[in-house]
Formats: sequence, structure tokens, C-alpha cells
Amino acid sequence: MDAFLDTLIAFASAHRDAAYLVLFLAALLEAVPVLGSLVPGSTIILALSALIPGGELDLVGVLASAAAGAALGDGAAYLIGHREQRRILSAWPMSRHPELVGRAEALFQRFGGWAVFFARFVPPIRAFVPVTAGALQMPPAKFFAINIPAILLWAPAHVLPGVVAATALEHSHGRLHHWLPVVAGVGAVLLAAGWLLWRRHVAASTK
Repeated sequence: MDAFLDTLIAFASAHRDAAYLVLFLAALLEAVPVLGSLVPGSTIILALSALIPGGELDLVGVLASAAAGAALGDGAAYLIGHREQRRILSAWPMSRHPELVGRAEALFQRFGGWAVFFARFVPPIRAFVPVTAGALQMPPAKFFAINIPAILLWAPAHVLPGVVAATALEHSHGRLHHWLPVVAGVGAVLLAAGWLLWRRHVAASTK
């Protein structure tokens, strides 16, 4: 992963416009059912956000790219689920992950529409909740009224820690490039810890 992040960071530093596309795709793919549980979108966003203090990337551009990708991914997944209804939850490739589908449904049983909000911050369950919301026929107006504000909070929650950490490291060490994988790694650990805590909470609530 460190080698991948090093290569990605070097590419983003040299190709500013393409970096925004990478951020967009990272957020988009992370929202795709099943695939989103495999794509390290949050880690990529956090790593590239660390390029903002040095001027390689722009804060507004990074936030907009991440938010746009997440909105398109969540919206498309929801609309597919809404069209196909419950049968999509038992179709391939969803059928290969019955535990995550079941967890997404459990969230709706416990929190109702607010499951859309909470799940946006918890990988990998966020890749399953929008399509599940559609499959369970959550009204479009209600879904987007919850999903869009969640994304507008999710984007800075992923971007700003990278900015703060990179700024501190740049002032302390003056060799930011070598520390970017560390920043991304710490962020990934924190995200994984959040997911594990959430998984334990959901499991306890469904007993």
C-alpha cells in the first residue's frame, strides 16, 4: 500500500487536473456495492488531501471532487436499488456478501432513514446502504435529503485531517512527501477502528 500511495502522490503532484479525477473516482468507486468494500477510497482521499498545504492541490477542488464522486456513486446505487427492488439484494454480486446486506438491512430496522446518514461514515457498509435504501423503497426525496448533507459532512471529515496532519509534518520535518503514506496509514487505521466499533454496535443491537 505504501508503494501504491507513493506512486499516486507523485502522479498527483505532477498532474494536478488528473489528481482531481482520481479523487472523484476514488469516492465514486467506494460507493459502488461490493466494489466499494475493496477500493481504499478513503485512504486515497486522505493521502491526496495532504498535498493541499503545499499548493499542489486546491482545498475547494479536493472537497468538490470527493463530494461529487460520492454523490454520483450513492445516487446511482440508490436508483438501481429503487428500480430493481428487493431482488437485487439476493442477486450477484450482492449474493456473495449476505452478511453485509443483512447488516445494511439491520441498520434500517434500527435507525430508519438515518441509516443512510450514519453509514456514509463507516466503510465498508456504506457501499451497501444506498442500494439497500432503494431496494427497500425509501422515497427518493427522503434519501437525497439525508444523503447529500451526509456527503457534505463526510468530505471535509476525510479531507481536513490530511490537511492538518500534513501542515504539522511540513512545519516539523520539512520532508512532507516521505510522510504522506504515514498520514494515509494513520487515517486508514482510524477508519478501520471506527468500522469495527460500528460493527460491534450493530451486532449488539440486533441480538
